[in-house]
Amino acid sequence: MKIAFIGLGNMGGGMAANCVKAGHDVRAFDLSQDALDAAKQAGCATFTSAKDAVADAEAVVSMLPNGAVVKTVYGTDVIGLAPTGAVFLDCSTIDVATAREVISAATEAGYDMVDAPVSGGIAAANGGTLTFMVGGSSDAFARAKPILEAMGKAVIHAGDAGNGQAAKICNNMLLAIHMAGTCEAFAMAEKLGLDPQTFYDISSVSSGQNWSMTSYCPVPGVGPQSPSDNDYQGGFATALMLKDLRLAMEAADASDSAVPMGSRAAALYESFDGAGNGGKDFSAIIKTY
Repeated sequence: MKIAFIGLGNMGGGMAANCVKAGHDVRAFDLSQDALDAAKQAGCATFTSAKDAVADAEAVVSMLPNGAVVKTVYGTDVIGLAPTGAVFLDCSTIDVATAREVISAATEAGYDMVDAPVSGGIAAANGGTLTFMVGGSSDAFARAKPILEAMGKAVIHAGDAGNGQAAKICNNMLLAIHMAGTCEAFAMAEKLGLDPQTFYDISSVSSGQNWSMTSYCPVPGVGPQSPSDNDYQGGFATALMLKDLRLAMEAADASDSAVPMGSRAAALYESFDGAGNGGKDFSAIIKTY
């Protein structure tokens, strides 16, 4: 299949490469020449504009930084310029309202489109083991699924347009809450005289067990290998977690949802990012305790 891939950053580059490995003809575009060069080495054909990349594509996949960019790219470079019958897959993490607006515009123009944000981080993007949360019609999901399966281990239909974004921001809000709570518990346990490994051995098989503890422990040398063992480099950057938390707070306001724990997590990450820690993995917030 001819796939136009727009956005070749830390996530998109690996995703495009995995589409090539799956046998697709990938037509890549990014504003960064370095990203284009890397995509070319991975087997993609590269283009100097999004319009050229989508010109004869059967599918368009995008991985872009925010809703404003997604709206602009689809509005000016994709809808009406990609061939009739192409399917669109936006894998960016953006606000629900913009996702639904762009999908509505694409649908009105005769295209199938899904929002398909990801979970898994850079390593999963490179390894083809992402999880995709997909919003859109059943027909659009059926068309998008084989493409997403080339890049991920799990492809889950979350319901109508925008529901992929809803699932992503709710999931990451919960992740931030879990991580902050896990950090608090480890810090207090140590101050009460418990060895971190001993506390891990107890809590990881007790009712306090959670993914942030057993798969991504914020304490160096405890649990499986994680960014904490590499001075909190790599993984999922604090700045990206904060972006998702801000989207979650916008969605909470729009839906009149009570999110006191989510609000507190957002405030903690806002402060941590503001102190110059945006590039560190989000588990580094344990340093504040």
